[in-house]
Amino acid sequence: MNTIISSLLILCILPIVCSWIGGYYRQQQLGSVDNKEPRNQWQQLTGPGARAVAAQGNSWEALAVYSAAILALFVGGVDLRSVSTLVMVFIALRIAYIPAYIGNVDKLRSLLFLGSYGICMYFFYLALSTN
Repeated sequence: MNTIISSLLILCILPIVCSWIGGYYRQQQLGSVDNKEPRNQWQQLTGPGARAVAAQGNSWEALAVYSAAILALFVGGVDLRSVSTLVMVFIALRIAYIPAYIGNVDKLRSLLFLGSYGICMYFFYLALSTN
């Protein structure tokens, strides 16, 4: 269970890390960080800054899907210890996804996304298979 809880904590932190990276690029590209209208300022970013903002959005989306998949495992009665290795792989894929996205390594980014999304879909399959 600690692996699951730790993975959720890490996934909650990743969007904030992307936000900090986006803040760095806002400062670099636009000369300041506007905390009064940050979303308007984000729209002005290009290149790595814009991709950092997109990675942040995707990180929130991944957290939602992963949380639902973990809930499905729990409700489905799946022994959560049995998926701990896949949980760690999922986290590694999501961590690697961020620099791949910001660095514009599109094919690798897509593979990392598909791998992590596939793990979530497998978790749903496991949850449905136990009932």
